[in-house]
Amino acid sequence: MILVKLGGSVITDKGRYRTFDRDTAVRLAKEIAASGESVVLVHGAGSFGHVLAKEHSLHLGITQSSQLMGAAMVMSDVRELDLEMSRCLTEAGLSIVPLPPASCAEMSGGDLHMLDAERFRRYLELDMVPMTFGDVVWDRRRGLSICSGDQLMMRLAKELRPDKVIFVTDVDGVFTADPNLDPKATLVETVDRMVLDSLPRTERNVDVTGSIFAKISYMIEMADLTDECLVLNGKVPGRLEAALKGEDIVASKVIGGVK
Repeated sequence: MILVKLGGSVITDKGRYRTFDRDTAVRLAKEIAASGESVVLVHGAGSFGHVLAKEHSLHLGITQSSQLMGAAMVMSDVRELDLEMSRCLTEAGLSIVPLPPASCAEMSGGDLHMLDAERFRRYLELDMVPMTFGDVVWDRRRGLSICSGDQLMMRLAKELRPDKVIFVTDVDGVFTADPNLDPKATLVETVDRMVLDSLPRTERNVDVTGSIFAKISYMIEMADLTDECLVLNGKVPGRLEAALKGEDIVASKVIGGVK
């Protein structure tokens, strides 16, 4: 089984509220189906989640009642994105099972406290494709908080021990600087803790689920739980399918500290 995250930067325009990139989503769905591999999918919220979540400070928890309507709006928006993504995948021939985190997870102080991984296993045993996504989830200390796709990937990697983990982004992998801002940025083919510590700290667009450093930290942890952890460009046709099939591609390989 391969654990795949379809980043919000790939399936939405993160700079424009509720903007779904249907063409890219349809192509990625076809690539997943064509690979013939068993997968578990996680997708980011992109512009369907981050914009309003930041506006209502949902990543900091519930401190006033006015935030509750904002939370409800975000939950509605990310479910709309999940429905759009589910349609693309089912049309490609995949038996998708959407599993919203609000129905199978709990947070505590912004950390993912519980995820019903057994539910994912049951659907995998039926040869179906479980799919979850970044969401607003009940938090035992904050009332509500954001459960990010990266947190879900980390927990699913621990529970399911996939053969491979793939992060699909809008760039070729991890770079020495933001390639959208710095033309001299170069691709880092092998990423470890030392590389992470050397990267410049920048922030692009609106994101309430942590910086690129938090994301790469999760990836480094996951690299110890699987045979291969890759970061690749989903905007390039055929690259995800090739990675799923085990072919050599342009990407960053993330390595941990145990293996």
